Amino acid sequence: MRLRQIEVFHAVYSSGSMTNAAAMLNVSQPSVSKVLAHAEQQLGFQLFERNKGKLIPTPEADLLFKHVSDVYQNIGRLKHVARNLRVAEEGRIRVASTPAFGVELLPAAIASFREKHPNIVFEIETLHLDEMNNALIESRIDIGLAFDPIAHPGIDQQRLATGRFVVIAPPDVDFGAADYLTIKDLQPHPFIALNNRGPLGRLLSTYLATSEVELNVIAWSETYHIAKAMVACGAGIAITDEITARSASGGNVQTLRLKPSLKFDIKALHLSSSPLSIAANNFIDELRHRMARFIA
Repeated sequence: MRLRQIEVFHAVYSSGSMTNAAAMLNVSQPSVSKVLAHAEQQLGFQLFERNKGKLIPTPEADLLFKHVSDVYQNIGRLKHVARNLRVAEEGRIRVASTPAFGVELLPAAIASFREKHPNIVFEIETLHLDEMNNALIESRIDIGLAFDPIAHPGIDQQRLATGRFVVIAPPDVDFGAADYLTIKDLQPHPFIALNNRGPLGRLLSTYLATSEVELNVIAWSETYHIAKAMVACGAGIAITDEITARSASGGNVQTLRLKPSLKFDIKALHLSSSPLSIAANNFIDELRHRMARFIA
């Protein structure tokens, strides 16, 4: 089947009539009928039965549609990629980060970078990792910023820094003279846990499971800054990444080291098949420098 025949077949099957398909494709109804007839002639079997003005898909059409849908989605993605490549400009950096970076670290890096490169314009998105991978593949963004991302085909990773998990607690909780805590030390306290949908959540869940200590979980949070805000309000204690713990937002908490130490990588992601601009590479260097200072 040719591309036009795929588009017409998909539109007719999806809408249930040639009139609706013509409206979807912004063409005339006779044009749709002609293309569909040519498709049936080339295929050697009927796609629709005509019954009192209605189109009823044949069993062959039902089976074909399952495969055509995949092709049609890929065509849509190809058009989307072409459009994004057209609007990308050399003086523009499109960057996405997971929410933890977007609160303080990424804005500070952009402000610092623009002091040296005032002509650079930024487009910023806050995305979770799966959304970020799709945005990179669709060329909607140039750089993604994530915690401990899983390898993804077609996407390169650059390590920017290594971070650690820390314990955060309300300011008035007394741990004596300790400057680090173990999981067993947390057992008497209400605990705010991170769910395991993201890479850090999964890493922390495995760590807690191997400790064989049952914590008093009073809440689960997907967003690390919400967990920090709950801690600041006195709801309990939590284990979170040190980027979140050190940021000024989310309220006042005390931070203590976790023992044994649990580390993770912070990485910049970009499309393997599309070399980054000089400006984008320079911004990655700025992010690396900013993170080293922030964590230190």
